[in-house]
Amino acid sequence: MVLIKGAGDLASGVAVRLHHCGYPIVMTDLPHPTSIRRTVCFSEAIIKGVYTVEDVTAVFAHDGSEIAAIHAGGRIAVLADPNAECIQTLHPDVVVDAILAKRNLGTKITDAPVVIALGPGFTAGNDCHAVIETMRGHDLGRVILDGSAEPNTGIPGNIGGFTIERVLRAPKTGNFTEILHIGDLVKKGDPIAEVEGEKILAPLDGVIRGLLPTGTPVTEGMKCGDVDPRPVLSHCYTVSDKARAIGGGVLEAILMLQRRNNHV
Repeated sequence: MVLIKGAGDLASGVAVRLHHCGYPIVMTDLPHPTSIRRTVCFSEAIIKGVYTVEDVTAVFAHDGSEIAAIHAGGRIAVLADPNAECIQTLHPDVVVDAILAKRNLGTKITDAPVVIALGPGFTAGNDCHAVIETMRGHDLGRVILDGSAEPNTGIPGNIGGFTIERVLRAPKTGNFTEILHIGDLVKKGDPIAEVEGEKILAPLDGVIRGLLPTGTPVTEGMKCGDVDPRPVLSHCYTVSDKARAIGGGVLEAILMLQRRNNHV
């Protein structure tokens, strides 16, 4: 069993790749998820009960007793367990920290025989057995068995020539309200959403690829959406190239580490 902490878009891309390889998957997330790219996030199963990304379906498990039946049906199980306390009872073979918090929120190298973490904030050999590089570029998806991933720059990856410009942020603290929706095409200046009456405008032409749902409490400056300058609608509903690359890195790390453990 592979337990993935987090069920956002990168975590879900990892889950899709591992599921295709036959691994039974359990994912954990917040009771009220804040995933931006909701259309490709298994965290939506917590809200909707069942959610499908591409050809893989996840089901919300109220507790650990429901997991076996979900796996028997060929599906991924998702728990509302933000601290992944279920590790203590499930005893997974592999734990993948895919929270992407840019720091370690509690993952320990003793959590499972194989512990893998995505991105900065972890040191292989200390917090986990392997770190997967998440920064776009030549090393994306690389397995790191000694050391850490590239530090967080705070600048989103370059897509279509845009980085920070494509990210939507809350202008104030309050409740978030959608005006448009994921998959809608926009022109620069179009109102996309609002917080307590203050509108969030499209920073560029493109398609809305990610957006918080109406009613989400936000704080000033909080990321609440993104606009993809490539107006390709299918990108809103399929696993990204970045998530697939990271998923490949996780699969490689699992196979490497399990083979190493079996030879000890």
